[in-house]
Amino acid sequence: MAALGGASCIARHARLGLLAPAIRGRVSVKSRSICKIRGFFCSNSSSEVAPAPAPTESAAPVVESGARAAESEGNGVDALDIRVGRIVKAWKHPEADSLYVEEVDMAEESGPRTICSGLVNYVPEDELQGKLVAVLANLKPRNMKGVKSNGMLLAASDKAHENVELVIPPEGSVPGERIWFGSEDQKSSQAPAATPNQLQKKKLWEALQPKLTTGEDLVVYFEGQPMRTSAGVVTSRSLIGANVS
Repeated sequence: MAALGGASCIARHARLGLLAPAIRGRVSVKSRSICKIRGFFCSNSSSEVAPAPAPTESAAPVVESGARAAESEGNGVDALDIRVGRIVKAWKHPEADSLYVEEVDMAEESGPRTICSGLVNYVPEDELQGKLVAVLANLKPRNMKGVKSNGMLLAASDKAHENVELVIPPEGSVPGERIWFGSEDQKSSQAPAATPNQLQKKKLWEALQPKLTTGEDLVVYFEGQPMRTSAGVVTSRSLIGANVS
């Protein structure tokens, strides 16, 4: 415990109830010293007990994460760059029994993207050929058993994860179009998507994804806002109340 002040100082603290019973009567007296008891400072010459200075605030910025970061930047779910894609070709991953490898046309100059998805146990391979899909396009590429996967096909699944279905953009959707949430006229006000680095660093996908669900009408929603392309709403084939990831 720090050194305490003179007798008058001790008396003042005792009257104010700032000394614990065990301390009273056992404190050494040192003239002209400064005492510090329960956050209060005083000296022998002082007649008042002054509160301790408030701690200064740290200059270091508070790092925001997840949905809070997305909201603070004004983009919310628009942080996700979800695009219409069409599977050009799909085959089983040669090194992973549960994975497909797909080539997905998203109307990019670089050509179709290669994407790996864990759908082998849920979707027959022949159903993937030529299928319209919704692709989360601003993930960082990942090496999946020797194949670089550049994106993720969005799928609906029940709570037990026993039934999984790809979510389906409506016929007439154009590969490469950016998907949005809300009314038809909200497309024009869609905020820019986060970069892959921002999405990973701020864990935006992890924060936003739990709010992606299917309704009783099979439409995919984010907090009550329907998922859309210019051709209509994005749906699940049969899963109601499913999580989308």
